[in-house]
Amino acid sequence: MDDVIIIGGGLAGLFNALQLNRAGLKVTLIERKTYPFHRVCGEYISNEVLPLLDKLGIDVAQFGPAQIQRLEVTAVSGTKLTQQLDLGGFGLSRYTLDHYLYQKAKAEGVNFLTGTKAEDIAFVNDVFEVKIPGQVLTSKLVIGAFGKRANLDQKLKRKFFYQRSPYLAVKFHVRMDFPNDVIQLNNYQNGYCGVSKVDGDRYCMCYLAHRDDLRKQGSLPALEQNVILKNPYLRRHFEQAEFLLDRPEVINEISFEKKQPVEEHILMSGDTAGMIAPLCGNGMTMAIHSAKILSETIIKHYQSANFSASQRALLEQEYTAAWNKQFAKRLWVGRQLQRLFGNNTTTALTLRTLGMLPPLTRYLMSKTHGEPFG
Repeated sequence: MDDVIIIGGGLAGLFNALQLNRAGLKVTLIERKTYPFHRVCGEYISNEVLPLLDKLGIDVAQFGPAQIQRLEVTAVSGTKLTQQLDLGGFGLSRYTLDHYLYQKAKAEGVNFLTGTKAEDIAFVNDVFEVKIPGQVLTSKLVIGAFGKRANLDQKLKRKFFYQRSPYLAVKFHVRMDFPNDVIQLNNYQNGYCGVSKVDGDRYCMCYLAHRDDLRKQGSLPALEQNVILKNPYLRRHFEQAEFLLDRPEVINEISFEKKQPVEEHILMSGDTAGMIAPLCGNGMTMAIHSAKILSETIIKHYQSANFSASQRALLEQEYTAAWNKQFAKRLWVGRQLQRLFGNNTTTALTLRTLGMLPPLTRYLMSKTHGEPFG
């Protein structure tokens, strides 16, 4: 029997695995894909995470990540807001980062089951049973780190799963002529596209769009041509960029609805616990921070030889409180900010207003980010 089974090998899963394994827990991580692979992601990380990376001996500098210092937000009208980032951040592809963390965790003793799908989870007699093809694994704890939306959410009857989301996201890697130190968020009707440099000579271009617009246009190329490229900055990017992936990465039904950090005794982490609007550009940082909070809470309360129901309840209560204290308001602000965008007229008005009030811009940005943590 494992101490912890982690379902999902993204940032939240990998950071939990590293920290719990180092604390002496027996950890198995289940990931349905095989590393390395691409993920739909903006691939920007706030420098909030640097103290934790240093503490864990995680050296991302070896990959030459882009150093991001400025934010630009644009509208279809051509209006552009420019703002210096207080902390700044760095750009690093998930293909590179996740594979590095996987190799590091595996070398340190984490048991990985890659290319394996977790089909179901049951909590029986204070023990978890996790069903994978041809086998049932058991553990005292399960961490759900399976991302934005998964079949397990349906099996667990999570409320948000039944509130259909109209959004899809698409990611490209490109070569292009663009500043190395800028993250640019380009708005259009019902969506926006982030552009920023990552490692190597690549840039990440990741857009969010509405399902109804895709249905109306009939295909992604038509959606891009007739909706997304109405933004003049994006039209220039698409016309000049060299697209590097054989095909874009696509994910459907992205939900920004409120989720719960603990459900059916499963401890949720990263996007599985709650997802900030991509316009806020801080999802990767939140995934890493949520893993820090969860792993530290587990280490504080878990004893493999004697883990009672009352200890489990205390662990769940403390994690829920810590998660809500750190992220609940941030997610709420992100949802409100997203409502200011998505319409061409209100987007332009919002950007002009914020451009005249730099202190308000900095204040709003601060409410979607946290302080450095380690």
